[in-house]
Amino acid sequence: MASRVFSVMLRSTQKFKRAGKPPKNFLERLPSEILIKILSYLDASTLFTLSVVSKHFHTLANDNLLWRNIYLAEFGKDEKKRLKRVDDVLLKMAKMELQKCADGHWKLLFFKTLAACDMNKWKRRLRVISQHTGLPSQTEQVLRNLNVTWELTVSDKSGREDTLELRLCQFCETSVYLCFEAGGCSLSYQQISTLQLHGVRRIALSCPGLKNPGWRSLMAKFNMQTLSKNAQLIGQDKLIQLKLLQPGIIVCTWKGQHSIAFIMLTLHYYRLVERSIQGSPISPFVESIDRPPFDDVDPQYGLHGYQLHIVLHNTMDTLMSERFTQLSCHRTEIREGLIRLTAISKTNLSLHTRLTGNINLPWRCEVLKAAVENCCIMSLTLLDEFRKPFWCISSPVFLKPENVSASYDYDGDHFQIHYSHPDGLVKIGLVWLMEQKQFVVISLKIYVSVSKVNEHFHREY
Repeated sequence: MASRVFSVMLRSTQKFKRAGKPPKNFLERLPSEILIKILSYLDASTLFTLSVVSKHFHTLANDNLLWRNIYLAEFGKDEKKRLKRVDDVLLKMAKMELQKCADGHWKLLFFKTLAACDMNKWKRRLRVISQHTGLPSQTEQVLRNLNVTWELTVSDKSGREDTLELRLCQFCETSVYLCFEAGGCSLSYQQISTLQLHGVRRIALSCPGLKNPGWRSLMAKFNMQTLSKNAQLIGQDKLIQLKLLQPGIIVCTWKGQHSIAFIMLTLHYYRLVERSIQGSPISPFVESIDRPPFDDVDPQYGLHGYQLHIVLHNTMDTLMSERFTQLSCHRTEIREGLIRLTAISKTNLSLHTRLTGNINLPWRCEVLKAAVENCCIMSLTLLDEFRKPFWCISSPVFLKPENVSASYDYDGDHFQIHYSHPDGLVKIGLVWLMEQKQFVVISLKIYVSVSKVNEHFHREY
């Protein structure tokens, strides 16, 4: 009843405002005690919504007594629902007397507890590992159930910040593709100084027209001056140009201009849930490293037993998804500080793989859409002999023509995809079959840094 009365009073206030009446309406002139009594009958969603009506209601809707009662009604009777991972400071504050607590404390504690109640549930789901990829098989479901989204903050050289909201999110087999549109922001590629990617977990509340409360987790911070030194123009069409910035960021600018149309990122599933929600707004999630057992008997320890899962895809379709097991490298085959793992050899025709579509990268910005040829996304997962992720990549890649001698097996133009990273290299050889209008992958080699292998396996190769 109180909620209904308050709703009628609020609508009356809005009529006064539309009629041009003074903003100090009769509802705001009511004693705070009466308003607090009315607000005490509202649920968390309605109370949160009212906090943005005005400064006066913001103060009232953050009243510690209101949120203390909501907190105790929701979590006070069930000890199992209590937050086990809340900061010690907050737990101590929760035990203090109400008048000693800072304003908004119980509201913060309520949302933190609400966010943590299902932590154990998603952790159990992440323990289900796919034998095909070696990654948690329910990553997409967990991210959706936790209402996780992502934000990209762009800072220019003058210090101004613009937060680009996610316009497109496409889940793939082992990665997620994100597209952030500039929208109404007039961003110039040359003026950008830093990019910050945050994962945002929203609390599921019924707040029509409002963003639900949530927490931001810093996932990466990029210095554009450093990234731009090795920027590559990887493709273009009549409208846009795509610039690839390592590691795996595509900045799309309007052709003939420096203004940004959109920015694309791809995120690998490895530890994606933890990175998206368990960091702080200013520091990323730090992964705990579980080192494999040391083996001083096997002379080839760390050089065999690898398993590779690779996906080539674009923003709409999967072009190739393959798994290779028992990859190895003999100690005498180590060259230039790299360990070579051959998944597809040119001489083994039985392993040559045909792509199910053309290599292109469809894009859409506002009402415009097209596709850039010879670009796609590579998601690679290399597992060690214990079936644990060892090297994970998700990045846009592009085709380059390759000059080779005449081939007796294929009559067509040869191309190569070359991906370079401090941890290693990926080289993919392809042939374009004109009659079939199809690409064939004729070679696939992974080169892993010896230093990465030595650090992981405690070796000295």
